[in-house]
Amino acid sequence: MPVRPRGTSVRLFAAGCAAALLALLPAPAAQAAPPARGASAVQTAQADPAAQAVQQDPSHLTREAVFTPAANGWERVERYLDTTPGFTQEDYPPDGRGDQDGLRRTYFGGVAKPFSGRFLLYSAPGWDTGGGTPVLLVHGANDNPDRAWANPGESGAFGCGAASCPSTGLMQYLDGRGKRVFAIGFAHKEGDNLMQAQQVGDAVALIRARLGVEKVDLVGWSKGMMSARMYVSSVKPAWGRPYAGDVRKLITLGGPNGGYDYPFAHGWAHNFSIWSECGGSVNSPSPHTSMTCYGASRYHPEFSFVPTDGWDAYPGQRQMLARFDHVYGVNQTQQDWYTTYYGGRGFYTSGPGIQAAIDAGSLIDRIQRAGVPADVQTYLLAGGAATVVGIVNETRGPGDGVVFTTSALDGTGIGNLAGTAVVGTANHLELGWKTAVSSQVAAWLG
Repeated sequence: MPVRPRGTSVRLFAAGCAAALLALLPAPAAQAAPPARGASAVQTAQADPAAQAVQQDPSHLTREAVFTPAANGWERVERYLDTTPGFTQEDYPPDGRGDQDGLRRTYFGGVAKPFSGRFLLYSAPGWDTGGGTPVLLVHGANDNPDRAWANPGESGAFGCGAASCPSTGLMQYLDGRGKRVFAIGFAHKEGDNLMQAQQVGDAVALIRARLGVEKVDLVGWSKGMMSARMYVSSVKPAWGRPYAGDVRKLITLGGPNGGYDYPFAHGWAHNFSIWSECGGSVNSPSPHTSMTCYGASRYHPEFSFVPTDGWDAYPGQRQMLARFDHVYGVNQTQQDWYTTYYGGRGFYTSGPGIQAAIDAGSLIDRIQRAGVPADVQTYLLAGGAATVVGIVNETRGPGDGVVFTTSALDGTGIGNLAGTAVVGTANHLELGWKTAVSSQVAAWLG
């Protein structure tokens, strides 16, 4: 019977990138959007005079509900439906761990497993006053705009990467300096970045229409780097819209620009935070499909990085994978370390290995080859403290406890790398609220 390691039951990657941070899949078949159930608050744009647009919203977007005032310092939250054929109903883990919860379930009309064509647009106080280029914040995996940007302590102790979590974040920091701040919220917490990149473009178009501006700045944290960067690089599904040339600056915070392999390099301890029979409950993919917990072998295809037995609940994580074994090796202190990383059956686990997962749809090579246009000033920030509470921190090389510094600062394919920075005091989950990070972001935004 395996001995459970200490400290692995906490929310491994609840912010910024879910325990396993952090596909080029065939374009999904067109699917009609199911109606949202239980929609509340204001139901039409006409019922919200403050939101009258300077220009009309794009015709493929339908605003379904408005919630104002909103919580956690936001002024309002709007739910939109992108009616473009191609969006799908993505898989959710059957035990509910990936469902929308709290305020977000209300915003999605009481629907726990929303259709992936829907998204939320958050507006900070002062969104319609002042000048300068507005900012759109794009959160990471297994997260939401409330916890990520406005109330890091919403999920309780350790959810922000530290023993004590603040009640304000980057949103309030930028708003207090006169920035017009917005954030996007996705239907699926670990969803397909190809679809989510399209919705980043939708949010940019809505902000432009509302404020009458030509361009918007993007800040993408962790997995949020993927959809933000993919939008400006026109990395899209076959049915998608290309980049509209409407972004001035792109800033990534702990983004795996060069990919990441944390779940496969530290798979044994990582699994204990996921496998319910071993006491786990984190909404994150596993490098294994089978694991022995307390003497009994368990099979969970729904947790796999690779689509298995009809399940594919974590496409957004697979799309960020890249191998670092040739640079930093593999954590050989972990049980079944070899078969976890390279595939096969170990003493207690079995799985396909990282290369099979990469082959099933990593997008890192594609986004680097596509490149970021030279007229988009791009800034890369990395955390330098491998001190995330409660996890086996990534210490094979310098990094923030999850993403290597070399990956976060990888400028491959970026046409105008305007600046890089390492905040040595910030771990991966602190990148949305640490003062030194917020100060650097504000300086880059100008």
